[in-house]
Amino acid sequence: MNTHSADALRLEGVTKTYGSAKAPLNALDGVDLTVPSGQLFGLIGHNGAGKSTLFKLVLGLIRPSRGQIRISGSLVNGPDFRSVRRTLGYLPENLVLYDNLSGLETLRFFARLKGAPERQCGELLDRVGLGQAGQRAVREYSKGMRQRLGFAQALLGEPRLLLLDEPTTGLDPSAIRAFYEQLDALREQGVTLVISSHILAELQQRVDALAMLSNGRVCAQGSVQSLRERSRMPLNFVLTGSPGQLHALDQCRPDALAGAALDWQPVAADQRVLRCDRAHKMAVLHWLGQAGLADLQVQEPSLEDVYFGLKEAA
Repeated sequence: MNTHSADALRLEGVTKTYGSAKAPLNALDGVDLTVPSGQLFGLIGHNGAGKSTLFKLVLGLIRPSRGQIRISGSLVNGPDFRSVRRTLGYLPENLVLYDNLSGLETLRFFARLKGAPERQCGELLDRVGLGQAGQRAVREYSKGMRQRLGFAQALLGEPRLLLLDEPTTGLDPSAIRAFYEQLDALREQGVTLVISSHILAELQQRVDALAMLSNGRVCAQGSVQSLRERSRMPLNFVLTGSPGQLHALDQCRPDALAGAALDWQPVAADQRVLRCDRAHKMAVLHWLGQAGLADLQVQEPSLEDVYFGLKEAA
């Protein structure tokens, strides 16, 4: 029995080295990464962190210098990888298309390369909102339309593992929303999605889990909330009330918070921001909940804050 079969993707000690033996450059350096089946998994990191290299390794376009990569238990570049590759879809960051072909001709071209039924092409154009533009030459497409066409080609053959490298580049807000609705529908069908993006706010509320890459290494992996807790970054409580209420809170704290580090920041006459560490969250909420404030908001650190905090600690 294959113990890795429940994982859509698994990397074990993966290193990719370029350059000479005297001056090696590790694009990836001992990466361990597991993506369970059916997840929307985020991959974030600075330019040069190794995200695109990781995608190329998973696709079998390049080989690792060390380590193993498995897709649904099968080794990448192993004896059965040719059949496994047909279950993959990929949208590269820099998509190159033939400008003289129409959108429909482009999809038919990729369908023949992948061995996917050409009857899917028209359906996929409709699905990404390009049904009315299928007969137009790609040179007439906007950047956002090209990106949607690239997404359509990634969906050819009904892939079970979909790799998306900066997929929302060039999309307007409504198109981004429609794109993630498509991803949610695919996830409900059991498709595993690995998405790389520099727009961290875009991923924050959408991914099941993510990995942070820095200089070719995974510096953190888990759900957004687990990474927040690991980062130990403070919480912000935004308080709205009368100046008298806010002053009283500032001057008097309960015994339960006697040793807590509380930082008050004035915003306006009727508003303050109280910052405290996560360990005192419930005690602070209990205290503030009895103050009769007009409004109280709890702000968790953003994914961007968490990313930079963990990156500096790595």
